[in-house]
Parts: sequence; structure tokens; C-alpha cells
Amino acid sequence: MSDVPTLTLNDGHRIPQLGFGVWQVSTEDIVASVATALEIGYRHIDTAAIYGNEEGVGQAIADSGIPRDELFVTTKLWNDSHGVDAAVRAATDSLAKLRLDYVDLYLIHWPTPARENYVAAWHGLEKVQSAGLSRSIGVSNFTEEHLRRVIAEGSVVPAVNQIEVHPTLTQEDIIAVNDELGVITEAYSPLGLSADLEDETVRSVAEATGRTPAQVILRWHLQLGRVVFPKSVTPKRIKENFEVFDFELSDDQVKAISGVNTDNRLGSHPNDFN
Repeated sequence: MSDVPTLTLNDGHRIPQLGFGVWQVSTEDIVASVATALEIGYRHIDTAAIYGNEEGVGQAIADSGIPRDELFVTTKLWNDSHGVDAAVRAATDSLAKLRLDYVDLYLIHWPTPARENYVAAWHGLEKVQSAGLSRSIGVSNFTEEHLRRVIAEGSVVPAVNQIEVHPTLTQEDIIAVNDELGVITEAYSPLGLSADLEDETVRSVAEATGRTPAQVILRWHLQLGRVVFPKSVTPKRIKENFEVFDFELSDDQVKAISGVNTDNRLGSHPNDFN
């Protein structure tokens, strides 16, 4: 999987630590954007049923000619399919759109706790995995309560928990829980917004390392052991976001960026999104 470092999931499969995210990438841009990412060297693509662009991801993968075993593809179960049979149907539908026989990672997108059906959704993902439709299964936007419950009531420990993480939202408490349970943390919205990219500390580290603020933030994630997948439709930025393996931050620089936290959540809180 090119030269991107990998992490070992709790089920023994390996995941590239840097991927390409396609949230909010339009149907007009998706094929070209994923094609560019694959040409640059990305081998990990993160999509979801609700993004509406699985077909474009599938087309770009098919057009690339890259062997399937060199790719890592993630998609996600949407909130209207939280059930055992519904999850299997949703996974099968996603695979058809992606033109794949299996995905490498299938996630519950949100727990929607007010509906009280995320455990049923997890049982559905266990069936998806046992049917060979996904090699690994995990969750997204799960709190400690949600994680511990699916582990207690299920038979498989989630391989990952994909959560919003960036310098102004470090989420140290749930990351500590992920670590305790052997669950890899994936960071979405990894660059945050202007509050992160224009932060004085981040810009200072960027200047000291001769890198862009975005590269410094991505390097910060990587050195803290997270999986990260920045999104862009601009070829220059897609390439720039990939060029983060030829430098390192010092321990002090990593700590300084972690200290930027202001609990600045950009998306919904998992307890409130239903």
C-alpha cells in the first residue's frame, strides 16, 4: 500500500494511517478527485452511503487498475438501516455501488442513541463481517457509553472509532477509552477550520518546520497514532496532504499543538444527533 505507514487493527488486519476522505465531494468532482489521490499514492479511501458518491469512488477505483489487495476501502451504514437484516442489505447495496466484492472496513456512521437501536446495528455489522462483505467492522461518533455497550452485548470489539478530532477539539477522554479497549482512533475533519489552520501555535510550528499548517496538523495526528484522511478536490492540496512522511515534529511541538484545544466541535455531538 505505497509508502504510507500502517497500523494493526485488533482483528489482525492492517490499515494505512493516511487516507483520502470524500465527505462533501460532489458527484461532479468525485471521480477526478479519487483518481488524483490514487495517482499520488493514496491507497485508503473513506466514503459513506450518505455521502452519495460511492458510485464515483467505485468508478475511480475500477479505472485506476490498481489491484484490489493494494487498496483499503471504508464505507458506512446510515441511520435508516440499524438492524441485522437491514445492515446486510445496506452493505450489499454499497458494495454494488462501489463495484467491490467486499470493503476493508464497514462502520456504523452514528449511534443515534435516542432510537436505542445501535446495538442491533452492531449485530448487523457482525453479520456483515461473517458473510465476508467487510473484513473489519467498527463504529463512528461513539461515546464511551456506546462503545462499552456494543462490546458488552456483541461478540466483536470494534476495530476503530471514527470521531471528530483536530487541534481545537482533541477529544482526549474518548481517545483514552479507545486506547484502553484496543480500538484505533480515526480522526475526521482532521484539519478543523480556520481556528485550527490559523492558530498562532500551529503557524509557529509550521514556520519552524518549513511546512504548511495543514501538513503540520496531519503530522501531529500521525505521530499520536491516529488514522487520518483529509479531504480536498484541489490536486495541489491533495498532493500536499500526502507529503507528510519526510519530517517529524518534536515532542514539544506535538504537546504544543495538543494544547491548542478549546473543545471547538464543528459537527453534532453524538448524544444529540438522532
